[in-house]
Amino acid sequence: MADGYEGSCCGGDTTTSGVSRRTMLRAAVLGAGAISTGGLLVPEPAQAAPAIYNPFSAYPITDTWEGHLSRGSLGGIDFGMGVGTALPACGAGTIQNLPNNGTGGHTVTIQHADGYRSQYLHLSQFLLGNGASVGAGTIVGRSGGAAGAPGSGSSTGPHLHWHMISPSGTRINPLVFIQQNPADQPRQVFEAASNAGWRALPVSGSAGAVTGTATTAVTLGSTKILYTLNGGRIHEAASNAGWANLWTGIHGAQGTSLAALNVNGVKHIYNVVDGWVHEAASDNSWRNLNSGVRGTRAAALGMDGVKLIYAV
Repeated sequence: MADGYEGSCCGGDTTTSGVSRRTMLRAAVLGAGAISTGGLLVPEPAQAAPAIYNPFSAYPITDTWEGHLSRGSLGGIDFGMGVGTALPACGAGTIQNLPNNGTGGHTVTIQHADGYRSQYLHLSQFLLGNGASVGAGTIVGRSGGAAGAPGSGSSTGPHLHWHMISPSGTRINPLVFIQQNPADQPRQVFEAASNAGWRALPVSGSAGAVTGTATTAVTLGSTKILYTLNGGRIHEAASNAGWANLWTGIHGAQGTSLAALNVNGVKHIYNVVDGWVHEAASDNSWRNLNSGVRGTRAAALGMDGVKLIYAV
């Protein structure tokens, strides 16, 4: 859906001293890290790039960055989704909620530690309080955008608007930012076996390559099962399903580690959520259960029916 954002709607992200709005729009087109003044590209002060991922890759883009700029907006990406859709944080940071934020409606800002900010607009509900710390994948609110509904601002239909803001206050395209700063983005999983001379073989199937930022594996009979972290969600892929990525239903602020066990035919996954090792099992609809163990890395093994978790 289209959005008619003026600069005043989005948390003071519109101006840099001595630089015109036209120049700021040109900087947005040029991309993060530069402002055009008198035909010259002036680099912004160096800042460490935060680890950002796209939590909305499964939803269609209904309005592009260029489409926003063409209407005089400072830029944004719109994703079509139903009202009430859970909105995962695109990266770690702290929360600032902005109720009725002009044409943007209810807006949540994720303030990253390095000076960058991410904003989601047209929310129907805030879920966390101001100052709450979140990790990548933590649910921060629910989408809205229905015309005339509370929190929708100027939106004319259900969708989510997403943009980022640089440390200098320039609005930037999050998809371009991710492309330019690909740290911790999912990569293809490879398999190597001793009976194949340890040759690296890509794990691919009819549904495409199995990808993730972390992986672990178990076996069930002759079936090999892989678990991967993808955008704050745990996926399962099995050799007897053509390695198709299947979302297990587990989501949250996962860390960089996964572990898995097969205990009497029940699959158990261990992952890190907000510093706690969580357990989820296939016989309880994959619910996240806090194990009471803290850590940032996890490993697991089964011995005589006892599950053992190791954490660092």
